[in-house]
Amino acid sequence: MAERWRQRFPALLAIALPVLAGLAYMVTGGAPSAYPIVNGVALVLAALVVLIGLPQLERRGRLIAGIVLLALFALPLLTGPSTNGIARWLPLGPFILHAGMLTIPPLVVLAARDERLGPPALGVALLIALAQPDFASAFALTGGAVGAYQVRSDWRFGLVVIGGFFIAIAAALQGELPAVPFVERVIIDALPTAPLMAALIALSLAGAVLIMLFGTGLPRIARYPIGMSLFGFWLAALMSNYPTPLAGYGAAAIIGFALAHAVAFALPDAAQERA
Repeated sequence: MAERWRQRFPALLAIALPVLAGLAYMVTGGAPSAYPIVNGVALVLAALVVLIGLPQLERRGRLIAGIVLLALFALPLLTGPSTNGIARWLPLGPFILHAGMLTIPPLVVLAARDERLGPPALGVALLIALAQPDFASAFALTGGAVGAYQVRSDWRFGLVVIGGFFIAIAAALQGELPAVPFVERVIIDALPTAPLMAALIALSLAGAVLIMLFGTGLPRIARYPIGMSLFGFWLAALMSNYPTPLAGYGAAAIIGFALAHAVAFALPDAAQERA
């Protein structure tokens, strides 16, 4: 068990670095008291998800998981809540979870693993992001497809990347909402009053991306889509009013990237699966 946890610690570290930097900013910057509590509890849950993990996911399990993730991503279109025609949140009692940040990280891992169904699944997810509309989710999906293409050099993932950029632009033209402090534009808002904290958050997110891309010990086909999807979410947050992943208030990204790594660790070796 200790060896298993040691192997998975880098993945947890990648998630924890920006979460802890965000917690420090919330506490020192005067955020509502519930914000650090929610993110702190989410980090504990993420640690359990990553360290305990999931049972091995065979082909049928991956297919079911992918369908469930797509359904959860699309669910806000049916259930709301909706603001100015924008529906991208899952209601969970007194909390709401950003559907894209919860579902996209594990979804891109599953899609990258499946050469036949992966590109269509990402294409469907991009259409959902356009319907919500959600530029950040579309950009994260495009990043995940870039990661898959880097490993597979498969033209179908390349088509998803091209389509993803156009869909992201279309979503950006109609899906912006006013920024909420400590949720969106965290780094930009922190710069004037707390430049050192802004730098800490930026460095922690950059470190998280690099660890997810190169330092978790997972195969490239899992690392690249996870890391690039985080980069997509982060870049969207820097460009416009979209949630800052992991460092901003919200449990969805924390749990979503924990699930992505748990899914990646649960995938059987491809050569073993063919045998």
